[in-house]
Amino acid sequence: MDTLKVSSQGLAIIERAIRRKGWTKTQTTAFWDAACTSQATLRRFWQGKRIQRETFIAVCEAVGIENWQAIAELEVVEDIDFPSSGSSEEISFPSPEDSVHPESLFYIQRPPLEEQCYKEMMRPGGLIRIKAPRQMGKTSLLSRILHHSTQQDYRTVRLNLLQAEESVFSSVERFLRWFCACTSHKLRLPSKLDDYWDRDRGSIINCTIYFEVCLLDVLDTPLVLALDEVDRAFEFPAVARSFFPMLRSWHEEAKTIPSWEKLRLVVAHSTENYGTLDINQSPFNVGLPVELAEFTPEQVKELALRHKLPWDDKQVKLLMQSIGGHPYLVRLALYHLALENITLEQLLQDAPTAAGIYEEHLRRHWVKLNECPQLFAAMQRIALATEPIAIETMQAYQLYSMGLIQRSRDRVMPSCQLYRKYFQEHS
Repeated sequence: MDTLKVSSQGLAIIERAIRRKGWTKTQTTAFWDAACTSQATLRRFWQGKRIQRETFIAVCEAVGIENWQAIAELEVVEDIDFPSSGSSEEISFPSPEDSVHPESLFYIQRPPLEEQCYKEMMRPGGLIRIKAPRQMGKTSLLSRILHHSTQQDYRTVRLNLLQAEESVFSSVERFLRWFCACTSHKLRLPSKLDDYWDRDRGSIINCTIYFEVCLLDVLDTPLVLALDEVDRAFEFPAVARSFFPMLRSWHEEAKTIPSWEKLRLVVAHSTENYGTLDINQSPFNVGLPVELAEFTPEQVKELALRHKLPWDDKQVKLLMQSIGGHPYLVRLALYHLALENITLEQLLQDAPTAAGIYEEHLRRHWVKLNECPQLFAAMQRIALATEPIAIETMQAYQLYSMGLIQRSRDRVMPSCQLYRKYFQEHS
């Protein structure tokens, strides 16, 4: 699992640790900075809710607890050697809301994507850009890449921009200092920001010098820096217009400067919001492009088997006729079918309704589309049409980027029956 929560006994242990430091649970800025996280994430931690594994470990280390396993509520770990469908061995099914651990038997490979990514990370100055709508498996693939890189004895750092509180994006300088501080912390290197940060040089030059001198020059192995949920920065145009061209320049530096050859970048972002970013100044048209596709029928059948559902082609076809091969939608269906006394037919009958398992997923799209009435109207037209239709080019691009439609030349239609039925009935 890529998320952890604190146990009831662990809460008492960590409360004593923060009292020794003179900190409060969520109001001490030094606590947020030391853990490279936000006040909101710390609040979730104290409420016993799940947070990202690396953030959980960082919180523990910030208060001086090295044995984080002692305070975590650990679950059963899946056995990588999958038992036969007739086996009585218990299996812990991972929540579809979480990314899939790289060694989990529930990770479905997407050949040849994984091998292509591994090769790109072996290349000096390598850069991978993973893009797809939300919940398509970007974070799971990113974890797989980092896991493989660790096996090559590379140093790895993962930064999730959703973990940065909004004030971090208040200025380019504030964001880049956060970026440097968090990377140093995850590499267990001392922060020397004040020694290398000269306001007269500008934030981008300061950040570049810091990475080269304080990080890359002191490492004797390549560094794989993985940036997840980078579309968060699109909400802050000033930051995006500085940060992404800087990353691109670092990628270009690797062609001529040995220090920068050590840096390998993985950038993962949702296609649902590109903001106002100039694509020609970003890292999003260089490196290895990875656009995640839906699962094939064979992959759905394999994942069903791993959920101890020995399906035949007929059941796979029935599921995919309703929801396609969207990884999250497939995982959610199999999870409920494996754990609840419900048939596939019952699940699909309720699927587009408020009583169905997809209610939250569908409502998120409904809310997003309601922010743009013209886009909502276009989606309704598509859902009500009995055959593929033509719509405005930009609207087609936006709906496709959200994963709601599929395109055939200049015509579009809902990407699955679930979306068709939902938007037929919700105005």
